[in-house]
Amino acid sequence: MRSCGLAGFLLAFFVQSAWAAPTTSIRPAHRTDLPTGPLLAESTVPQVSRTIRPGLRPDFLADRPAPNPGAIPTALPGFHIWIAGFKQKAVAQGISQETVDAAFLNVVYDQDIIKRDRNQAEFSKAIWDYLDTAVSDLRVRNGRTALTRYESTLRKVEATYGVDKEIVVAIWGLESAYGSFRGSNKIMQSLATLAYDGRRAAFFEAQLIAALEILDAGDTIPSNMTGSWAGAMGHTQFMPTSYLEHAVDFTGDGRRDIWSDDPTDALASTANYLKAFGWTKDQPWGVEVQLPTGFDYALADRKIKKQPMTWARLGIVDMAGQPVRERAEASILLPAGAQGPAFMIFDNFAVIERYNTADAYVIGVGHLADRIAGQDGFQRSWPRADRTLSFSERKELQLRLTAAGYNTYGIDGRIGPKTIGAVRAYQQSNGLEPDGYASARLLDRLR
Repeated sequence: MRSCGLAGFLLAFFVQSAWAAPTTSIRPAHRTDLPTGPLLAESTVPQVSRTIRPGLRPDFLADRPAPNPGAIPTALPGFHIWIAGFKQKAVAQGISQETVDAAFLNVVYDQDIIKRDRNQAEFSKAIWDYLDTAVSDLRVRNGRTALTRYESTLRKVEATYGVDKEIVVAIWGLESAYGSFRGSNKIMQSLATLAYDGRRAAFFEAQLIAALEILDAGDTIPSNMTGSWAGAMGHTQFMPTSYLEHAVDFTGDGRRDIWSDDPTDALASTANYLKAFGWTKDQPWGVEVQLPTGFDYALADRKIKKQPMTWARLGIVDMAGQPVRERAEASILLPAGAQGPAFMIFDNFAVIERYNTADAYVIGVGHLADRIAGQDGFQRSWPRADRTLSFSERKELQLRLTAAGYNTYGIDGRIGPKTIGAVRAYQQSNGLEPDGYASARLLDRLR
C-alpha cells in the first residue's frame, strides 16, 4: 500500500531519501451521522503499497520488446489489441465477462501517466525539506482536528487492531491530507496504461487483475474506482493487491469502502495492514537521541540491535539525557549523517516501511503521529546547508565508489544498504566519519 502516497507511487529514490507519490461496493452509502466541514487546505505529500503479486503477461505479448524509455508514443493502435488479450486472460482467471467489459469501457492510453512515471527518478528532495511539508504546523493542526472528529471510530479501530490511533491518522495525513486529496485518476486506465507500457509490466498487470477482482466482488463500480496516477486508492492510498489482502468492512455495510467521504473502512484497513506486518502497540517508531563524543559510527547500522540500556551504557541517551525506556531491541539511524538528528528506532519503524520504504516517509509518519499526540519537534537541526544529490549524481557516486574498490553492487541511483556500506567503507579508509551518508561533499571528494 504504501502509499500519492504508492501513489503518486513509487516514492522514488530518496537519497537521503527521495519521495514520489501518494495509496467500494456498488455506490458508497451516504453517512449522515458524520461531522462535516473541510479541514484547512493543505497540499498532500504523495506516497505506496508494496504487496506485489505474481505478474500476469499475455502470452502473445511475451516477446514484445519494451518501448523506448525516452519516447512516449502518440498513436497506440496496439493498446486496444493488448486490452483485448488481457481481457481474455482476466476471464480465464475467473473474473466475469460482464465485469471485465464494464471495467475497460472507455479506457484509453494515458500519455500523462507515462510522463509522470518516467519523471520520478529525477525527483529528489532533501529529507528536511520533505519533513517541512510532511509535518508542517498546518498538517499537525489538521491531524489533531481529524483525531478529534473521528475519535470514537479511531478508538474502536485501535482497540480492534492494536495499532496506535495517532499512527493511523498520520498515514491518512500523508497519503491524502486527511481525505482532501484522494486522487481523481481512473484506476483502470492508469493501471492499463502502466501495464501496457512495459517498464514494470508484471507489477501493474498484477494490480490490474486485483482491481478487476475488487470490481467483480462488488465493492465498488468502475466510475467510483479513482485514485492516484499510479493506481493507489482511497483515503490511505491502497494499491489493489493490498486492498484485497488487508481492506476490511469496519462499518458493517457489506462493502470495504475506502473511497467514500466516510474514512472508517480506510482507517480500519490501514490499521489491519500494519497489524498484519507486526505492529506493536505503544512501542515508538523511534526516539531522537544524543550520541556521545567519539561515537563509533559503524554502530549506526540497521543490522546492529541492542537494548536501550545497552545503548545507554555506550553513551546514547534521549534528548533529556536519560536512557531510552526499555521496550525492545533497537538500532541507531542517521538519516542525514553525523551532522543531523540521530534516532533510536524500533521494530515499528520497519512496519511503517511496509507502507513506504523511504526513511523520510517513515520518519514523517512517526514524527507527525508524535506531534499530533502533543510532542515537540526534533531538537537537533538538520544540515540544511547540504544539498541532495540528483539521480544522475547518485549513479555517478555509485560508479566512482565501485571504481575505487568500494562495490555498491549496482549503479541504479538508489541509496540503499549496499551503497551505504560502500560509502562507510570508503569513509573509514580515508579517515572520515563513517556515517554512511551519501553527500555532495563526498561525491566532490571522489571526483
